[in-house]
Amino acid sequence: MDELKLGMIGLDTSHCPAFAKLLSDKTEKYHVPGGRVVAAYPGGSSKMAVSCKRVEKFTAQMRDEFGVRIVDTIEELAGLVDGVMIESCDGRQHLEQFRKVAPFGKPVWIDKPLATTVKEAKAIAELAEKHNSPVFSCSSLRYARGIAETGEGKRVLGCVAYGPASVLDDFPGLFWYGIHAAEVLFAKMGRGCRQVVVRKTDTADVVTGVWADGRVGALYGYRIP
Repeated sequence: MDELKLGMIGLDTSHCPAFAKLLSDKTEKYHVPGGRVVAAYPGGSSKMAVSCKRVEKFTAQMRDEFGVRIVDTIEELAGLVDGVMIESCDGRQHLEQFRKVAPFGKPVWIDKPLATTVKEAKAIAELAEKHNSPVFSCSSLRYARGIAETGEGKRVLGCVAYGPASVLDDFPGLFWYGIHAAEVLFAKMGRGCRQVVVRKTDTADVVTGVWADGRVGALYGYRIP
């Protein structure tokens, strides 16, 4: 297979044209070879203003600028591609969208956040195992230069992560941008967090985690007006 055919679900974020450009434009400085977005399902969330107001614009851009085929259902999309990118910016949609695509057994990337509850995240993992559909999700900061190599190959005893955590009126908790700082924290501390304490101030949310082996990590999510 010379080039993977990729499909996108949810055309309501600037990530869609950004990723399409990285994958398809060979003149792009950071071009990633091996795949091309060939089809997309617009989707959109009526629960989020930032979603429903942008679907039409990004759908037109994906179709006209990148030649992407726009389809009517997730099932139709899955039948046309080798891999899927769930881009819907409303993480509350991700479980139901993955539920529709998982039976096709295709590898799936779920853009941040994976989900907005632990229950939904576990359900996604169970569906992936049941249908042999590899699934992956993360914030890109895990791989950012200056972060990725810090502490590499060593046991990190503690970590403090800072980042923006703007809160939207129509979206739950810290999931909008807070996920980036959380990604850094868990990338360095690893698995095993057993206790979480959250404190709210006028300007930030402070999340402290205690790992099973006694290590402590903290996340400071600052609200940007």
